Amino acid sequence: MAEHPDDLIRVALIGYGLAGAVFHGPLISSTPGMSLATIVSRDPGRRARAISEHPEAVLLDDVEALWDRADHDLIIVATPNRFHVPLGLAALEAGLPVVIDKPMAPTADGGRRLVTEAAERDLLLTVFQNRRWDGDYLTVRRLLAEDALGPIVRFESRFERWRPEVRPEAWRERGDPEEAGGLLFDLGAHLIDQAVGLFGPPRTVYAEVDRRRPDVEIDDDVFVALEHGEGIRSHLWMSVLAAIPGPRMRVLGQRAAFEKFGLDVQEQALSEGTRPGDAAWGREPPERWGRLSSGEDERTVETEPGAYEEFYRAIAASLREGAPPPVDPNDSVMGLEIIEAAQESARTESVIALG
Repeated sequence: MAEHPDDLIRVALIGYGLAGAVFHGPLISSTPGMSLATIVSRDPGRRARAISEHPEAVLLDDVEALWDRADHDLIIVATPNRFHVPLGLAALEAGLPVVIDKPMAPTADGGRRLVTEAAERDLLLTVFQNRRWDGDYLTVRRLLAEDALGPIVRFESRFERWRPEVRPEAWRERGDPEEAGGLLFDLGAHLIDQAVGLFGPPRTVYAEVDRRRPDVEIDDDVFVALEHGEGIRSHLWMSVLAAIPGPRMRVLGQRAAFEKFGLDVQEQALSEGTRPGDAAWGREPPERWGRLSSGEDERTVETEPGAYEEFYRAIAASLREGAPPPVDPNDSVMGLEIIEAAQESARTESVIALG
């Protein structure tokens, strides 16, 4: 890590769309010992927003200018997915640690290339899998640790939206494979990461990857089934055609079940200007808590506070103390392998064995 008189970790953020403006920028600025020193964006509207929200940051319109500067300790790649691998490699080749937004690459091969480059240069590489710090996910982890449900039969998880209109101007709706657009890469990267984090790598993958809206180029309605060890199954849904969404999570055990509706509150809070450290940060109101039922007995379960800020706190510990990264990049490579298996399963209408 570069030496600075103030001992701040100086961060350069590449990209100021949704990921950069709503997630990375606020979280970096809220992390003790970190400074958002530079933002790279060419879009006039996004540059204006960046200046307004982070007046202390230097604005660049050309990423090449970053590699000539010697005043950064960390690079954040928050661009469209097609740029993740080339920008990640460029940062590593410049001797800089890197955080890449999910998915880390459009292919598992691209992810493995990044991991190899980082290992050869002994540099930090990690992936912003922020949904590991969702309140509902943390609540399920707690219930599993307490053995509150007994042996698990099935885990159900959904990210469902109502967006029936195709937006051809949005890069996520473009069909070029290099874009890694569509729901499987976007929302599936989160759902798969959470399922594997709870129950381990899957043995098999089955998927239905569909294009439902007229003239759409990408998958917009997806189902993925994973079989983990001990017969545990994860059923994962993602759709933009759910005017009535199902439960965000449902976990069925042999002694009890847990069901939870509604998305984690942190993204909306960040969008509205709330920051980590505020009194209500990450906390859900009681009416949104889930319920645990054993059939005859049912009780409300308070949702664990969400904690996206823990990601960058762990990054600081990694850079300063050599602590492990908050997300092992090999986990994200595995997620890409599962996505590719899901694509193959949908093409061949078959179950794909892994490992």
